[in-house]
Amino acid sequence: MAKAVQDLPNDIDALKALVLANQQQLAAKDNHIAILEEKLRLASLKRFSASSEQAHDDQLRLFNEAEATASAPDDATGTVGDDVTVVGEHARKKPGRRPLPDHLPRRRIEHDIPEDAKVCACGSPKTKIGEEISEQLDIIPARIQVLQHVRFKYACRACEGTDDDGPTVMTAPMPAQPIPKSNASPGLLAYIVIAKFCDGLPLYRLEKMFPRIGVTLLRATMAYWMIRCGDLIEPLIVRMDAIQLGHNILQMDETTVQVLKEKGRAPQSKSYMWVRRGGPPDQPVILFDYDPSRGGDVPARLLENFRGVLQTDGYEGYGGVAKRNDIISVGCLAHARRKFDEALKAQKKKGRGGLAKEGFDFIQRLYRIEREARERGLDANQRKALRDEKASPIWDELRQWLDGALGQVPPKSLTGKALAYLDTQWPRLIRVLDDGRIEVDNNRCENAIRPFVLGRKAWLFADTPAGAKASARLYSLIETAKANGVEPYAYLKHVFQSLPAANTEADIDALLPWNIAKERTAK
Repeated sequence: MAKAVQDLPNDIDALKALVLANQQQLAAKDNHIAILEEKLRLASLKRFSASSEQAHDDQLRLFNEAEATASAPDDATGTVGDDVTVVGEHARKKPGRRPLPDHLPRRRIEHDIPEDAKVCACGSPKTKIGEEISEQLDIIPARIQVLQHVRFKYACRACEGTDDDGPTVMTAPMPAQPIPKSNASPGLLAYIVIAKFCDGLPLYRLEKMFPRIGVTLLRATMAYWMIRCGDLIEPLIVRMDAIQLGHNILQMDETTVQVLKEKGRAPQSKSYMWVRRGGPPDQPVILFDYDPSRGGDVPARLLENFRGVLQTDGYEGYGGVAKRNDIISVGCLAHARRKFDEALKAQKKKGRGGLAKEGFDFIQRLYRIEREARERGLDANQRKALRDEKASPIWDELRQWLDGALGQVPPKSLTGKALAYLDTQWPRLIRVLDDGRIEVDNNRCENAIRPFVLGRKAWLFADTPAGAKASARLYSLIETAKANGVEPYAYLKHVFQSLPAANTEADIDALLPWNIAKERTAK
């Protein structure tokens, strides 16, 4: 509070001390205001702008999709779809349009000229000398059919059976079904699973869609089916878990999920879906696990049998596992870059730069080397050699810059937090130089969790823990199938048909996504 003139001291040194104290208070207030302004700008950016370091094309086209994706017609008929060849900085269109895929079935529709036009003006009949073929894409909407399982019955008319030799009538057995005594076929179950967990359609929308194709399916019935499907595929999930934990490189992340009917918890409570991505390079495994907690006991339980490199973000919940002697903890450079990017974007438009820009540029230089390795198709040993040659000097330069930058800005500012995060995570980040198999960031795991996050925006919550656990298993199977290049609907239909009759480990292994992929490639 400002003092009245008569209350000011007469001593010059006391006046100087008072002025200095006031200046320090004003500077602290200015810093506090600047930090609040930064936070406000960042909050506005997160709400109204792209949330990643780069704006995705799909986001840019969201509200003007038709206009943004339309190209000039090939001809007067309005057809589109030219191939584009890039030469230097110029893009040239090839004439014509892309041919339709050869594997699609063709339905031939013949068009002939009128009969009277088949006679020439000279009186002679015209001869057909060829034909012109143009192709259009067509689609057959989903349609419902009923599968009738007809089981033939047999009996002996001569003796009509006896009490000693078993039943008089013998009926052909019913094939093992994914849900016994249910009227849901493997194809229908696969369709509903893909609609919800791959395409993000909540069950209440499916409930409204099915009457349009001639059948009524209640939401509660479909929810029950999803839980039973989750139970059915448990043997596959157990096998995939063992394969994943048997490999020595693993990425992990987590995201929130709301479960309404969780014992002892309010419906608004946050629960979590934990995601692991690992396994051999040619057999990637993605596993989702539901848990009410975000505590460190969850990764400790999930990784009890894991030995090797664990890559995560800087969340403290992984700290207990990271301290184990048989685990090497690796950080995520994308999170460090994101913090510098946020600090840069939150600055005033005029004069953007400073330490935030310098830190961001350093990290971008490292990412350019990773992109080079990816574009050249380098294996793990070659990528390590490239990092030793080009990335290692940049890491050294970045460390020297970081040591000089620490303490130059308020620690609570976004730039200060970015610098502190980079400094704290440094021992985990630098380990990317030790092994060419290690990724520079945790983005593959984050990408694996993205379909769940997008689906969650549509269905919003799980009703019960049983539903959340079933969802985790179904997401695991779908995302692992996609990661192995297997079309998820055809794969799930095959699994739902074959798994009920699987009796041995070999039967179960034959249904793992990479084995299905190999089987179809061999054909």
